[in-house]
Amino acid sequence: MARIAVIGAGMGAMAAAARLAVAGHRVAVYERTDTYGGAVRRFERDGFAFDTGPGLLTLPAVYRDLFVKTGKEPLEDVVELVQVDPAARHVFADGTRVSLPNASRAGVVAALDEALGAGAGQRWGDFLVRAREAWDRTRRPLLEEPLWPDWQVLAAREPYPAVPHKRLLRTRRAGTPAEIGSWELRDERLAALLESHVLGYGLDPRTAPASAAVLPYMEHAFGTWYVRGGIRELARAVYERCLRRRVEFSFGAEVTGILEKDGRAAGVELADGSVAEADHVVADVDPARLRALTEHPLDADGDVRADDPVLPRPGRLTALLALRGGRESGAVHRTVVHAPDAETELDFLASPGGDRPVCPTVTVLRPDDPALRPDEAHESVVVSAVVSAEAAWEDEGTVRSYTDFLLEAAERAVPGLRERLLWHEVRTPVHTEEETGARFGAVPAPALAAGRGRYLYPANTTRLPGLYRVGGWSHPGGGLPHAGMSGALVAGLIVEGPEFRGSQ
Repeated sequence: MARIAVIGAGMGAMAAAARLAVAGHRVAVYERTDTYGGAVRRFERDGFAFDTGPGLLTLPAVYRDLFVKTGKEPLEDVVELVQVDPAARHVFADGTRVSLPNASRAGVVAALDEALGAGAGQRWGDFLVRAREAWDRTRRPLLEEPLWPDWQVLAAREPYPAVPHKRLLRTRRAGTPAEIGSWELRDERLAALLESHVLGYGLDPRTAPASAAVLPYMEHAFGTWYVRGGIRELARAVYERCLRRRVEFSFGAEVTGILEKDGRAAGVELADGSVAEADHVVADVDPARLRALTEHPLDADGDVRADDPVLPRPGRLTALLALRGGRESGAVHRTVVHAPDAETELDFLASPGGDRPVCPTVTVLRPDDPALRPDEAHESVVVSAVVSAEAAWEDEGTVRSYTDFLLEAAERAVPGLRERLLWHEVRTPVHTEEETGARFGAVPAPALAAGRGRYLYPANTTRLPGLYRVGGWSHPGGGLPHAGMSGALVAGLIVEGPEFRGSQ
């Protein structure tokens, strides 16, 4: 039985801790804040409750596997999963609206044809077929296996297929989601639909690789799910699974250093001066903080790093709205209100030092969940947008301008919003940094193939034997399912050793 010290109690860290405990190891988690879950948190006030991190779940199979492998218990026995239908309503810049069914290709094709004109649905359906090909080519190396030593193969090869042009007797390979939209979808609204999935993860569709097509495909193929009571309930269930497997948690316990002995990680040092010895250390922290915890070089020259992202670091701005009055008939769980000027939005995201903020693409979540409201005569709503984490979030004017944009967009999804508004709370990337420790409150995106390796993350192993990386800032990147997979990969590497090749 080995002693495992885990730094941080994020979703990836807890997924690794539960699996390692089941394998017979003694696991202790050290979390610098007062609760678990990382960015998966809840805000409560006056009988209202809100998810402050992710509001929906894709790829629930990752957490189904976690609960079966750590207790032979279905995920549905510990949380109530609800498939969101429609998956989303989109409000485009020209006022066009379309509601897309959840995990139904035929339904989506029909809805797009009706809203956007004949042929639009078929073009989107054909795109999803190509996106599936990219998914099939990258699923194992990007989700289910440790990062390949020859990761340059993933960096150089674009898995999204080229499209044949019968008239020209040649093929054309799109290099970015924006080119897919322009060359293949050939409708500004279809292009906006694709780009909103990419932008939702903080990626610029003009520069991200075409392999980002897997992001809308994941949602289409595996559905969009809500956890009754909020996604925080999923974090609670994982935490309680850890407790049942005798994982020890210490909250308010900031790790200030990683101990080394005989050339390997040997435990952690805490802010109070105490030391916890361990045979292995698992760190769920961003790269800068991890480097500050040890003087040992963690990567060799040429290894994948996430230190210098292609774009300024993306974050999220969120407004939590307490409304009087219940949900109207026909209200949908998620509405995406597209930016009036997508190009300007992306320019500002890439260069946050502009004169004034611009209206972003806004996501409005309206869960029909009694657990989140004081009674049927009220409603809790979460409104969010991807923003640059490096903008001037300490400036009240910046926050006020963006909040006005969020409320203005939300009014297109929630009738009579301003008249119904009792109060609101605004959460900026500053709050995210306080809760997760990530610099600037940045939120990591999932790993992607191609793009010369700039969208890959550091391997779960490091050059310091016994030290492992887990969570969104390591392979396979950010997002709830990816965090869960990172936990499975780290557990496999510790239990089975370097020969571990991933889940079967």
